[in-house]
Amino acid sequence: MNRSDLASTIAQRTGVSVKDATAVLAGLNDVIIEAIGRGDKIQLPGLLTIERVERAARTGRNPQTGAEIEIPAGYAAKVTAGSKLKAAAKG
Repeated sequence: MNRSDLASTIAQRTGVSVKDATAVLAGLNDVIIEAIGRGDKIQLPGLLTIERVERAARTGRNPQTGAEIEIPAGYAAKVTAGSKLKAAAKG
């Protein structure tokens, strides 16, 4: 499901316009990115948890040349599925 499909589904279930649902999703995207950048943890109980994790420096290979490269330490977002999301995925 892409963003427009999600916005349409939200609009149908809540009675808001597709335009409003799309705007809320865009705003939510911005809020999540800002929160993770600050190191905040976002939890939707039973659905998912999004948190910032620190990655240590490591070595890797350039996929085009095969040369060994140094990948600097940094941060990444870690998303963990909750129990309701896992149950829905199982069907």
